[in-house]
Amino acid sequence: MEDSVTKLGEKRLIMKHELVRVIIQCLYSLGYGKSAACLESESGLSCKSAEFETIESQVLDAKWDECIVSINGLKGLTDETRASALFLVLKQCLLECLKNGDDSAALEMLRKQIAGLKVGKENIHRLAYEIVSPKDSGLDNFDNGLIPNLRKELVIELENVLPPPITLPQRRLEYLVEMAVSSQIDSCIYHSFSAVSLYEDHHCDRAQFPTKTIQILSNHGNEVWYVQFSNNGEYLASSSSDCSAIIWKVLPDGKVAQKYTLLGHKKPVSFVAWSPDDTMLLTCGNLEVVKLWDVETGTFKRTYGNDGFIVSSCAWFPDSRRIVCGSSDPENGIYMWDCEGNEIKVWKGMRMPKVLDLAVTPDGENLISIFADKEIRILNVGTNAERVIAEEHPITSLSVSGDGKFFIVNLNSQEIHMWDVAGTWLKPSKYNGHKQHKYVIRSCFGGLDSTFIASGSEDSMVYIWNRKSCNPLEILSGHLMTVNCVSWNPTRHQMLASASDDQTIRIWGPSLSKQAAKG
Repeated sequence: MEDSVTKLGEKRLIMKHELVRVIIQCLYSLGYGKSAACLESESGLSCKSAEFETIESQVLDAKWDECIVSINGLKGLTDETRASALFLVLKQCLLECLKNGDDSAALEMLRKQIAGLKVGKENIHRLAYEIVSPKDSGLDNFDNGLIPNLRKELVIELENVLPPPITLPQRRLEYLVEMAVSSQIDSCIYHSFSAVSLYEDHHCDRAQFPTKTIQILSNHGNEVWYVQFSNNGEYLASSSSDCSAIIWKVLPDGKVAQKYTLLGHKKPVSFVAWSPDDTMLLTCGNLEVVKLWDVETGTFKRTYGNDGFIVSSCAWFPDSRRIVCGSSDPENGIYMWDCEGNEIKVWKGMRMPKVLDLAVTPDGENLISIFADKEIRILNVGTNAERVIAEEHPITSLSVSGDGKFFIVNLNSQEIHMWDVAGTWLKPSKYNGHKQHKYVIRSCFGGLDSTFIASGSEDSMVYIWNRKSCNPLEILSGHLMTVNCVSWNPTRHQMLASASDDQTIRIWGPSLSKQAAKG
């Protein structure tokens, strides 16, 4: 038998016999039964403790009295755990009494043995109901052939209830390895790759992070106000105060090439939004209408709103068939249209403040809006339930994470706040370091699992934070004037775009790339 006091590892923290037991369990769970049995034989250890093997045998053989004695004899159990284990065993025993027609024995067991257990009145009432109403509970049609399987399920339930070392938690070794890997990922401040190997310690190099300018785009004739990558990462859209928008194609080498120039707005184009299927693009004129474009051909399809509808922002629902547009004019509120231009729903009224920005979560359940400078409203579209968050300083923009669990808002107090959509947080996570006083600055989530936050800044820099830290991870220089907007490629995690008042768009990539090396 293995020495129960031998310790392993450089720090001597691992008990050898415990490691062997979890290895045996892992081998069984992976389907290597012969190898597990061989290790049990060679080590003299078993995946299951002697106490639990006894209880398992008693359950499978329906030796209920002996099983109860065994559970009562276990040392180190809390009263709650012991009661839970006894309840599971007595419940199975009662069930089999009922199926054998011994209702009086079942009733006596309920009164004398089960009723005194501290397992919650609802559980005891449920058992009593099965005795007096077997038809309603479905017990009347119960097949006796299922009893052996129910006993096996009881063994699994007891494994989950009884604590170590009597039993081992399910897939214990896998859990421990996964925790170790997760810890390495959590400590990797530049984590950008999903592939993690057990063969070596995990570390993402800064050289693989988008910190170098790969390309400078000067196709716009005036300030560039907005950039956004398509959902599949294959396109980039930009808009400018030159009254145009441009669709760019992302090339295999990480650069982009102009595909279409979208003309038709009479005023600067302040905003663009890709349909979730990336076949259509919305362009939002500053204090003007919204236009819909076909991405494949670059052709104009239709206009939403009119000269009296002053649009501030727009967003898509996940079906790529419905859009919502918010207006900075309180009289207009928020409109929902389909792609054919038909009005579906309108949110407006006397108490509706002006809408500064809005977004729809990827699941389509929530409409998040910025109202009257400092107010965030999260509306459940299906139930109309609404939650309001009040910020202390004016909000300029809004962005939702790729998984729809979080959103960030830029404040003119030079802070970015991250909130959870579900509403469990009492306070936001805060990020600072960038400059924002006068202008609309837009930020975004980026990287694998939206690990990072990037933002423009009035000091001509691009700021990047790891979500776990309030201080910037990287500050990227290159632009000559205010950086208005940034967008992180959702599929190429090493690619970032930024738009500036210097009339350029910069594409950022890893410093190890060939393009960066060539300058």
